[in-house]
This record gives sequence, structure tokens and C-alpha cells, in this order.
Amino acid sequence: MQIEANTIDHIRSRPRFKIYTDISREEYIAYLKKFLKERTENFEGNINQEVSLITVRTPQEYYWKPNLSLRTEIDSEENKTVIRGIFGPAAAVWTFFMFLNFIFGILLMFAITIWYVEKQIKSNDYPWAFTASIVMLLLLGLTFSVARIGRWKAKKEMKQLREFAEESVQQFERYQAAGVETT
Repeated sequence: MQIEANTIDHIRSRPRFKIYTDISREEYIAYLKKFLKERTENFEGNINQEVSLITVRTPQEYYWKPNLSLRTEIDSEENKTVIRGIFGPAAAVWTFFMFLNFIFGILLMFAITIWYVEKQIKSNDYPWAFTASIVMLLLLGLTFSVARIGRWKAKKEMKQLREFAEESVQQFERYQAAGVETT
């Protein structure tokens, strides 16, 4: 088993990792279902042929509760199975944050463009443009900060999810090496 994580993965709002293994895709999915059933006191999820979505059971619910999305693929170059993991909040929360970033970004570009054109033609028709661009910049910063705070609060659960993914592969490889039936 080989695990890859880049420096950029730690900077992203949705950190990622890859696990390369010799386990076939179908065997891993079947084993992952069994592995999740054994750990229902701590984890819950939905596993299918394309994407598996795992969450940590917690007593409190908050907006950035992390999910681990596991996607299995075949790497034809190395002839191995690649398990791609992506951490992130629920899809609705992620979509909402991306929507806010998009809207504030567009409004920022609009306000800066109006302000710049106004300065170039030496007009004073839009005195609000510079202030609006500063407000949009602050709102973008606030959105980014709220996302970072949510990610920071979810760090413990993200670590548990990462360990879940790594342990599922390691344990399966040990069973396979020992010749133990896993399904």
C-alpha cells in the first residue's frame, strides 16, 4: 500500500489523498461494506460501486461535519487500484459556500471594473464602486474564514475518517496475505 498526499492537499478546503493498492476494485468495495458494518458505533455511510460516502457519528451536528468520499479507480500504468479520498462537508454546505464565493467574486470584479473605468474617464458618477469592492473583498474573506473555522473544528473527525480509510486497506491486505476469506 502506498499513500500519497501533497502539500497543496493540506491548503485546499477539501483535502485529498490517494492510496495505491494491489486489491481489486470489486474486492475492496465488498470488504469496505463489511468493514463499515463492523464499525457502526463510530461510522455510518453509503457504499456503492462508484463512490462511497463515510461520516463519523457525533453527538452534535454542525455545518462543516466532514464526509469522506472514497472513489476507486484502476491505474492502467501501474496496474493497481487507486482509492481517492476527498474530505469535505455535506454536498449542500459545499455548494452553498461555492455559491457565495462565486457571487462575491463576480460582484467584486464588477465593482472594481466600474471604479477603474470611472477613474480612467475622470468621472464621479459611481462613488460607491470602491466601497462596494472593499465590502465584497471582506465578504470573500469572511466566507473563506468561516470555511477554515469549520474545517478546523472538524479536524478530529477528518483524522478518524483518514484512519478509517487507511485501516480498511491495511487490514484487507493483511487478510489477503494470510489467506483469510474476507467476504
